[in-house]
This record gives sequence, structure tokens and C-alpha cells, in this order.
Amino acid sequence: MVNLNQDFEKRKIIETLVDLNVCVILAEFEQGEKDSAYLTEKLGISLDEIKERLSCVIKIIFRADMDKLNRIMESDENFTSVVDGLTELDQYLN
Repeated sequence: MVNLNQDFEKRKIIETLVDLNVCVILAEFEQGEKDSAYLTEKLGISLDEIKERLSCVIKIIFRADMDKLNRIMESDENFTSVVDGLTELDQYLN
């Protein structure tokens, strides 16, 4: 008995793999992970369109740019008072 969901999924993957933009993206992935800004600029399509085209063949992983966050927190006056306040609270509680 043929599972209709599996059959649909196979057709969707095959349709995805013959899409020229998807082929370009997958070729780019062979060289390593790519930034979304890079892909949208290279292909000239929106991030939402890229996500839609790749929806059945990729897994999206979210990751914070910790270097960027640390640079901002270390150099921004807004965070200095927060860090000072947390340090003071920590000293009070301990």
C-alpha cells in the first residue's frame, strides 16, 4: 500500500531539486554554511522565498552572533549600568 504522504513528499523534494535557485543554494552549501544576506543578494530573491523553496530539504538552526553581542555589551554605556547593577545585586545576595 502506497503512503500518500510519502508520495507527496517525494514529489515535493524532486520538484525542489530541479529548481535552479535551489540548485545554486545547494551548490553554495557544499562550500559550507551561508549567511541569509549572502543568499538573498546572490539570488535576488527574498529570504521568505528562499525558505519556502527549501522548506522540504533543509533544517533551519538559529544561532546568536555572540561576538557581536559581546562587542555591543562591552562598549555600550546602556549596558554598563545594567552590568554594574547585576554585580551589585550579586554581591548583596552573596
